[in-house]
Order: sequence, then C-alpha cells, then structure tokens
Amino acid sequence: MTDVHAGEAATGAGDRSRPRAALPALCATQITSWGIVYYAFPVLNPQITAATGWSETSTTAAFSGALLVSALTGIPVGRILDRRGPRAVMTSGSLIGVVAVLAIAYAPNLPVFAAAWLLAGVSMAATFYQPAFAALTRWWGEQRVRALTTVTLAGGLASTAFAPLTATLAEHLSWRSTYTLLALLLALVTVPAHAFALRAPWPPAPASPAGPTSGPGPVPRSRPFLMLTAALTLNGFAMYAVVIALVPLLISRGMSSSAAAWALGLGGAGQTLGRTLYATLARHTGVTTRTVVLITLGGITTAAFALITGPFPALVGIAVAAGVVRGNLTLLQATAVSDRWGTTHYGRLSGLLAAPVTVAGALAPFAGAAVAREMGGYPALFGLLAGISVGAGVLGAASAKR
Repeated sequence: MTDVHAGEAATGAGDRSRPRAALPALCATQITSWGIVYYAFPVLNPQITAATGWSETSTTAAFSGALLVSALTGIPVGRILDRRGPRAVMTSGSLIGVVAVLAIAYAPNLPVFAAAWLLAGVSMAATFYQPAFAALTRWWGEQRVRALTTVTLAGGLASTAFAPLTATLAEHLSWRSTYTLLALLLALVTVPAHAFALRAPWPPAPASPAGPTSGPGPVPRSRPFLMLTAALTLNGFAMYAVVIALVPLLISRGMSSSAAAWALGLGGAGQTLGRTLYATLARHTGVTTRTVVLITLGGITTAAFALITGPFPALVGIAVAAGVVRGNLTLLQATAVSDRWGTTHYGRLSGLLAAPVTVAGALAPFAGAAVAREMGGYPALFGLLAGISVGAGVLGAASAKR
C-alpha cells in the first residue's frame, strides 16, 4: 500500500493525544446516526406515501435534497475540522439531527417535510462518516486504518440494527410516532457522546511532504484526483441507488416489506464482514488495483440482483455479498486521500472528494425511482446500475499517479 506518513510522528497524533472514549463513542454514534437519519427512510417511505397521499417521487426527492445539502455543507465542514477538530461540529450536528427528525415526524404537509429533510442534510454533513474519519485520521496517525476499520465495522451495523427495528416499530405505530421515538433515541445517544468523548486537544496537522503550504495546492486539479473523483462519483450513484431501490425490488418479486427490510439489514451485516477484510486487501494490493477491483465487484453484485429472481435465500446471499463490497468501498474512500496525498489537508481534500460522491448519492434515490418507472421496473434499473459501475471501474484505472 502506498502511504504517506511524513511528519506524523511529530504531530502529537500518537497515543498520548488520543481521547480514549472517542473510538467507542464514534462507533455508537455512527450506528445511531446512520440508522435513524438515513436507513429508516427506505423502510418507512411506503407507509409515509400511503398515509399522506404524497407521491413516492416527491418524498424520495425530499430525501435526495438532504443528501445534496450534505454534499455542499461537507466542504466547509472539512475546513473547520482541519482547524478546530470534531467536537463542536459533531455535537451541533447531532442537535440539528434531532430537530430535523422531529420536524419530519410532525410535518403537516409536503413542503415542511421537504424543508425538514434539508435540515437533516446539514446534520448528515456534521455527523456521518466524513467528520468521524477526519477525527480518527488526525488522532490515530499511522494507526488510522485500524481505527477507521473499527468505526466502519460498527457503522455497517446501522442498517442491520435499524432497518428491522424501524420495520417492527412501524408495524405497531404510525410512521410519525416511529420517527418521534427514533428522534428521542438519537438525542440520548449522539449528543452526549459527541459532547463528552471528543474533548481531547486537536493535534496540529502533520507537515506536508511537499513542504509548508496553506492549502492543498495543485492536488484538486490534478488528473489522478479528478479521475478518482469521477470514478467514486459514478460508483456512489450506483451504490446509493442500489441501497434505496433494494426494498422495492424485493417487494416487486413477492417479498413482504418486513422480509425485504431484513434483507437490507443483512446487507449491513455483510458490510461489517467486508470491513474486516480491508486491511488485508490493502496490504496485498496497490491503491489503484483495489479501487478497480472493488468497484467492479460491486457492479457484479448489482447485475446479479437484476438477473436472479429467487429464491429468497439466494437474494439474501446477494445482499450480503453486495454489503461486503460496500463495506470495503467505504474504507477505500476513507483512505483514498491519505493513501495518495498524505494527511496534511485530509479534511479539505476529503470534503472535495466526497462532495460530488454525495451529490450523486443525493440524486440516486430520486433518479433511481424515475428510471425504474420509465424502464418498466427495478430489474432493468439494476442492469443499468451495473453498467454504470463498469464505467466507474474504467475511470478508477485511469486514476493511477504517474
């Protein structure tokens, strides 16, 4: 693995500056934040549309708007993280998330529902993986892959825990009451964890291998960065569309909504399994090779969903395999900047890299639902998404540094 560690030993990013509670706290908050603010929606959306009369396209567009806001907000958040650390950002983001989920639950009409989701997008930018990755990368230094793997192992359980939990609550409560209870849980877990566990001093950034600089220099305009961004953006579109479209695909093939939610949740367990394999993969492959391999494998699992109609255990097996690949892709993106350009401007560069990926993820639910309708169903959509993944793999190959 090509890695850049210059100057990290002198940054204070070693053992003494690591807050002991940060890693377990971030594990707990990633499970809870992703599970409630992200994964609850695809489970509850059928009930939302049935109860309100709002169209699936409209509610999905509101959710996509949240992801778009998250992408745009993530860039300034990255700059703040580089300078000041994660405590204020992630605590504020948690409070905003609680308010947003409550606003979603009590939205009296579609415009208020959409506005609440836009507010949730701000929370996503401040609490999801990007700020957690920035914190762990600075505090853990050369041991960052181990820390990143740990927190993403936990994060991979978000859908495993919250998709079935949300489905169970929705069987006994209205979607509004379900979201209200989830907002309470979000407040109890994430606000105190971020406020009290991230109080350690923020170490200074390591020296840049290219010498002193106040910014990331030419990296954002370089061919490798642009090709990598394009590859991860196309792959992100396909990956997010698959996650959101999986439940309606399985329902269209005769499964109950509860069984489809369990399949989605077991895919999350696959993510956890996949992340245990990433460190080994990184030791035995170059950064470009594993980029191409993982994106291509994601396309293969998507094609399998398009072609295989059953039985249920086979579809669950594909969901788990797709989750394994997604788990590795999460860590691939988390280490994409540090593996190629070091950690000096990690927050800013990763924010720039993640922004178009998140925009693609924002468009994916809305575009996926629209394309499925135009193409005659979700199997055709999954076939198209598999082709997009192939194109992303080609761009990934072109991202190699000369």
